[in-house]
Amino acid sequence: MKEFIKVMKAASDPTRVKILKMLEKREMCVCEIQTALGTAQSTASKHLRILEDAGLVVSKKDGLWVNYLLADGRQSPYAASLLGNLRHWLNDAPEITDLTGNLFKINRFEILKK
Repeated sequence: MKEFIKVMKAASDPTRVKILKMLEKREMCVCEIQTALGTAQSTASKHLRILEDAGLVVSKKDGLWVNYLLADGRQSPYAASLLGNLRHWLNDAPEITDLTGNLFKINRFEILKK
């Protein structure tokens, strides 16, 4: 029961749902996620940590970068089920389409130049 509650709590926050929907489209680093959401890096990192603890997201080191992507569901059947269903949910929601439609314009190297 504890694992189920952890997954559901992680997915109960609108910002975390947005992060999951963004990660459906592509792997992203914290600076790209924070730029897309318009939040502070610490806020984006906190949300990612909660998602990772729930088994919804995994991080992968790539040189100096840490990239985040959706988990494959092996860690938790609840996370796997939620992620599988989420792929079909909210795709027509205006805040999701606006957010995910601009993802490919966000580039970590451009962010670092600012």
